[in-house]
Amino acid sequence: MIRFIGIVIFVVLFLIITAPVRLAEWLIHRSSPHAADVSSLRIVQWAFKVILKMTGVKTTVIGEENIPDEPVLFIGNHRSFFDILLTYSRCARPTGYVAKKEMEKYPGLSSWMRRLHCLFLDRDNPKEGLKMILQAIDLVRSGISVCIFPEGTRNKGEELTMLPFRDGALKIATKSGCAIIPVSMNNTAEIFENHLPKIRKTHVVIEYGKPVYPDQLDKEAKRHIGEYVENIILETIRKNAELV
Repeated sequence: MIRFIGIVIFVVLFLIITAPVRLAEWLIHRSSPHAADVSSLRIVQWAFKVILKMTGVKTTVIGEENIPDEPVLFIGNHRSFFDILLTYSRCARPTGYVAKKEMEKYPGLSSWMRRLHCLFLDRDNPKEGLKMILQAIDLVRSGISVCIFPEGTRNKGEELTMLPFRDGALKIATKSGCAIIPVSMNNTAEIFENHLPKIRKTHVVIEYGKPVYPDQLDKEAKRHIGEYVENIILETIRKNAELV
């Protein structure tokens, strides 16, 4: 419980103290967008790393060398709020995450999210969902990577299971031509969700799979690309269960 309270205090202080920083980043972005993107990325990564340090989590990372130095679509399984911190803190280049629209209600937080090219998805509005996918395609084409969890929500089921993927998310890659990087995470719910409100030290495993280029897949795999990537992640989390 002490860790939870400490993290809440840190987040509140960060949002308050960095309010003028967000303004400075906005001004920098007007003259040098890339410089502002990188500096915003590093500031938030620093904060995320502090929070992860406070949790006491130990992370084993596999396959990070598989990520090419180009904009990609990260596709991951999703069991914890901490999945975002664990993965975003490792992004080498500007990356926008797709978040639920409800996150827009938190002014300081949503301001940072917009600064980081995050996109807000209204899961109950198909028209808005299509608009978000088009925005994500434009981001990738402009050099910004995108990360999405296609299960649509946190999976609260058994550890080595996944919810069915929503295939629309994969259109970001098929329409932009970027690589898909499967991101497989084990044991992340053990940080918080399995015993909330307590935060406990634990060991998680993250594996980045080899790039999947949609235009290099055979016709059948490309037609069912969501299932194809889902199976890669599912096989990987089952393989890595023995490492936790």
